[in-house]
Amino acid sequence: MTTNKVLKIYHKTLRWPFGRQLFSAFAARQAPYFKTVSPLVTVLEPNKCEVLVKKRKRVQNHIGTMHIIAIANGLEMAMGFMAEASIPKHLRWIPKGMELTYPNKGATDILCTATVPAEGWVAGDLPVKVEAVDSNGTVVVEGTIYLWISEKPAKKP
Repeated sequence: MTTNKVLKIYHKTLRWPFGRQLFSAFAARQAPYFKTVSPLVTVLEPNKCEVLVKKRKRVQNHIGTMHIIAIANGLEMAMGFMAEASIPKHLRWIPKGMELTYPNKGATDILCTATVPAEGWVAGDLPVKVEAVDSNGTVVVEGTIYLWISEKPAKKP
């Protein structure tokens, strides 16, 4: 697979001081709501993305743990950038649903991961596995984000 635009930008920024932070700021600007959790993209490769969401006051709930919507935001960002780094050029994607369970409280920083099998990139439904773990490796959120994959329309001459 040829490296796509998103992966080229990611790998280029990794060569700079604070490259991950620069790429993450760029990434969060693509969908401004992502900025609300100050994400840090720690891994971006075909079929996998990891996004760190630090536990800060603004992403906590009333009991002092990470708010589930902040974690879901991190999971959605991980899914979106994994999709952009993975999808073949002739296809496009759009999210169509999300199912999450919350087996544990998020009392620390949270690492959000989205993964999909390489062979999944075909037209139709694509379930993307998402998981959020705390600093101790405990799963705090797990689930699936469903994508609709379709062929890009032919370009008009």
